[in-house]
Amino acid sequence: MTIFPSLVRPSSNSTTSYLSFPSQFGVTPPISLAEPTDTEKRVDAELITELKNQNTFESDHESRTREKVLALVQSLVKEFVKRVSIRNGMSESLATQAGGKIFTFGSYRLGVNQPGADIDTLCVVPKHVSREDFFDVFEPLLKSREEVSVCAGVPDAYVPIIKTTISGIEIDFLVARLALATIPDDLELLDNNLLKNLDERCVRSLNGSRVTDEILRVVPNVQVFRDSLRCIKLWAQRRAIYSNVNGFLGGVAWAMLVARICQLYPNENAGAIITKFFTILYQWKWPHPVLLKEIEDGPLKVRVWNPKIYPTDRAHRMPIITPAYPSMCSTHNVGPSTQEVMRQEFRRGMDILDGIHKGDMQWATLFDRHEFFSKYKHFIQIIASGQTAESHKKWSGAVESKVRQLVNKLELAEGIELAHPFVKGFSEVFVCLDDEEVQSAAEYNPSQAVKERSSRLDEYDGKDGKDGVHRVYVSTFYVGLAIQPRNPETNEKRTLNLTYPTNEFMKLTKLWDQFVDGEMKIYVKNIKAASLPDVVFEGGPRSSNSKSKKKTKRQSNVADENGDTPSEDNTANKRLKAEDKEPGNATDAADAANAS
Repeated sequence: MTIFPSLVRPSSNSTTSYLSFPSQFGVTPPISLAEPTDTEKRVDAELITELKNQNTFESDHESRTREKVLALVQSLVKEFVKRVSIRNGMSESLATQAGGKIFTFGSYRLGVNQPGADIDTLCVVPKHVSREDFFDVFEPLLKSREEVSVCAGVPDAYVPIIKTTISGIEIDFLVARLALATIPDDLELLDNNLLKNLDERCVRSLNGSRVTDEILRVVPNVQVFRDSLRCIKLWAQRRAIYSNVNGFLGGVAWAMLVARICQLYPNENAGAIITKFFTILYQWKWPHPVLLKEIEDGPLKVRVWNPKIYPTDRAHRMPIITPAYPSMCSTHNVGPSTQEVMRQEFRRGMDILDGIHKGDMQWATLFDRHEFFSKYKHFIQIIASGQTAESHKKWSGAVESKVRQLVNKLELAEGIELAHPFVKGFSEVFVCLDDEEVQSAAEYNPSQAVKERSSRLDEYDGKDGKDGVHRVYVSTFYVGLAIQPRNPETNEKRTLNLTYPTNEFMKLTKLWDQFVDGEMKIYVKNIKAASLPDVVFEGGPRSSNSKSKKKTKRQSNVADENGDTPSEDNTANKRLKAEDKEPGNATDAADAANAS
């Protein structure tokens, strides 16, 4: 079985100290060249033990299965290119020589994928193979294989993709066509000139792999980086701040932050890197950018991140810049509220790591589940509903992608101190027997009879449209609201009017080019914690804030299908106050890290 270098993750056996390297890593000299202390060695050992307890490492069997699947995929890509080449008039010999190669990227390429995670895979093809061929030839080729249980192409996506499951391993395929007649087995994507004469979508597809590989090249010790990133990834997921689309940070941005701390402390172990991570980022002087290397010029007439030239780049609040040309800001979605939420989480992490070093706390505490649904008393509930599973999946995805724009508008509303979006939606299916039940379910107000009926979905398979049976697909998304306190001088009740931001959000979602009026519905409600549905607690206990209470009136709609929006008195909220405690000696390290 041949495994190409682009599929195999780089060796993690690097234990060479920084002093043996010829030059510094990153845009500044290291803050410290110190080796781990005895305490840091203890903390590091405890971290690795906890990461294993948290099931963040895949088994050897799963790892071998992934390698076998990738070897199969490599052969299928070559077969795909060969078929297209022959169809274009090439001889079989030339068609075979046309090649084709895959490159993994994302968490798998970085070496931090969790059990069951998908593999992001880029298919690089020669110039005579088109994107249309990717879906017209490669997708059917995949579907013809007995190892493939799922295969769905999304040609119109921002980055066109084929989502598959092969031998139980989920793989997301992207394609990039290079301006080359053949794709050799030893091709690497380092050369910026490979980007010449490519369309924008091909450049985006290639950059996923180029950025991942560049991150691995600029860290002093790959294994320390991996252990550290595995920790930060789990922490960010548990604390519900792992989501680029909702205004937090995605996987690449978190990886770049960890890589930067590794550059600043090149001889430290993962336990020490995590400690420095929270300390430095809590004190980071945003919008000073995080850079892993100097920004490069290149051969393309494309925009490279430059706040001195572009006003939109100057507006980025937490710029974390990709190291591969063309450099871009990976965090352009971050807003005031999500930035403040992350700042609070950095502070929490710093305090916990201080306790771990003192022996007073355990690593498990760092990974405690978020308190989002118990943290606030008031929430915006966004309800997207539809009539078919396929159309609703697209519709709910379109709505979710716009939630951060609602957050942006809420942040400007009088009386709102912070608008905190949750990082995922909750999907449910309701079985209805008449039009009234359908309408109530679409508004996410199903009767108890509908709820009980819907708990037995299997009984209604194949009955849609018969005997009045209709399924309603509903996805809900949430924004927690921190309300400014009453004026201490007047003590007047604060009336919160969210008419404008919610109506504008409704209009925005309906501008989606695939919106079907009547089939797809959108509602926005202002609800209190006591009205939160059980599904958001995912089997856990309800908090004291969210204990269900008997309602005297129906929860108010902030906006409905007609755009009608009543005001609501929001006087129960207390101010969500950020920590003001002094961070000790964190400032010196942060100042050094910010220096350029």
